[in-house]
Amino acid sequence: MKFNIRVYGILTDDNHRILLADEFIRGAYITKFPGGGLEFGEGTRDCLKREFQEETGLDVTIGDHIYTTDFYQISAFNNVDQIICIYYFVKSNEPINIVTHTTPFAFTPEQTADKTTECEVFRWINWADLQNETVTLPIDKVVADILKQLPPR
Repeated sequence: MKFNIRVYGILTDDNHRILLADEFIRGAYITKFPGGGLEFGEGTRDCLKREFQEETGLDVTIGDHIYTTDFYQISAFNNVDQIICIYYFVKSNEPINIVTHTTPFAFTPEQTADKTTECEVFRWINWADLQNETVTLPIDKVVADILKQLPPR
């Protein structure tokens, strides 16, 4: 067994919307917060900054820490990794001009034809509409519940 450390960001816009990532991973449809895996030699904030640049093209500033996993969670994709997730608020340092969709999983048929591939699209959700059920992964559900206790950003 090994640890898999993931770092995710909560990006909001001026309309109090939260950016979500809809992903197709190995035949599964998953809605999560943007971010990804910590690489050896990276700090968590550097990781999140890199992940946002890679996934959205945005240069972001990493803000306040929101949550770090405090319970045992096995990976959804294998049974040998324990997942530890760290969440931060992020702010874009530039206008947010990324392609987003209004419906979940707005993939083209070509994107999901091969069940061994991965793809990602983004969409906004109103802060007020965020619910535990909005996101797929167990740790993201905890964070959604935490966010619902906070005023919109």
